[in-house]
Amino acid sequence: MNDAPAEARQSREMAAALLSWYDRHRRALPWRAAAGHRADPYHVWLSEIMLQQTTVVTVGPYFQKFLAAWPTVATLAGAPLDDILKAWAGLGYYARARNLHKCAKAVVTDHHGVFPDTEEALLKLPGIGPYTAAAIAAIAFDRPAAAIDGNVERVVSRAFALREPLPETKPQIRDLTRAMVPETRAGDFAQALMDLGATVCTPRRANCLICPWSGSCLGQAQGIAEDLPRKRPKAPKPTRHGTVFWIARSDGAVLVRARPEKGLLGGMTEFPSTQWTEGAEPANPLSQAPLGTGWRKLAGAVRHTFTHFHLELDVWASEPVPRDGCDLPGCRWVDPVDLPAEALPTLMRKVSAHAQAAGDD
Repeated sequence: MNDAPAEARQSREMAAALLSWYDRHRRALPWRAAAGHRADPYHVWLSEIMLQQTTVVTVGPYFQKFLAAWPTVATLAGAPLDDILKAWAGLGYYARARNLHKCAKAVVTDHHGVFPDTEEALLKLPGIGPYTAAAIAAIAFDRPAAAIDGNVERVVSRAFALREPLPETKPQIRDLTRAMVPETRAGDFAQALMDLGATVCTPRRANCLICPWSGSCLGQAQGIAEDLPRKRPKAPKPTRHGTVFWIARSDGAVLVRARPEKGLLGGMTEFPSTQWTEGAEPANPLSQAPLGTGWRKLAGAVRHTFTHFHLELDVWASEPVPRDGCDLPGCRWVDPVDLPAEALPTLMRKVSAHAQAAGDD
């Protein structure tokens, strides 16, 4: 039979040790409130959306840029989506940017510009899942919520020596984390777990000598900390192929178009291309070019990796087309010097660099 009082006491002691460590070693982050102060819900939400699948180092400048342009959720809600996509370019996972805009509008329209303070209400907003809802509820409103991301899964798996692989251990990790959340300072506890995973109990190294849980960590005691968490082998990613067309006018402007709002890279700007498919490439990809003549295939290929597949794009460049009579529905022309300000995803920035470098040869 489990000794419930002993387990509860252990959870309290682990939370207290972690908070004591956090008070001495907390990271200074642009979106984090000073010690003893409640965080701005808008800052917490914006940073958490940006941090999904992205590092703290990368997010910092983007967060500052967004706050300078849109200091409140109301100003963000009132901004054109294209401006948000342009500011987001380079962060990746562009559905986040579209949901960011939808969520801001929902907060303004349905909640009078004030973020709801419970997990249940936050989960109803666009782009907010269980982790983000818990993080906002805990950090911005000090609700006793357990925000569980990859860092937390790793730290808890090691602390309790959970030998079964993910995702089977997710329910157990959730229960163990919730048991540790203190009645007060829930927000500090959530951020302390994040800091512990980011700075001490890292993926490649468990720095047990400076860990506040070194005396209670079962993974350390059993000598398996750095082997945890265990994961099921991932299936290999397939490789897709396609052709992208670099079409310049006689004045140097380049043809671009917007991708469909829904789907991969939705709403972002791209250079015209074929479909991206697995297996053999189309026999005559140039037949899918919207215009252009005198084509030449540029040496090399542009390679990029998405979450579920690798992509290889051949780049074909046409001879300059006349300035008059070459407007196409859904497309527009952009001077190459203005391309950095466009809402180009990283893939298309690679295409631009590849094509322009070939033109300099």
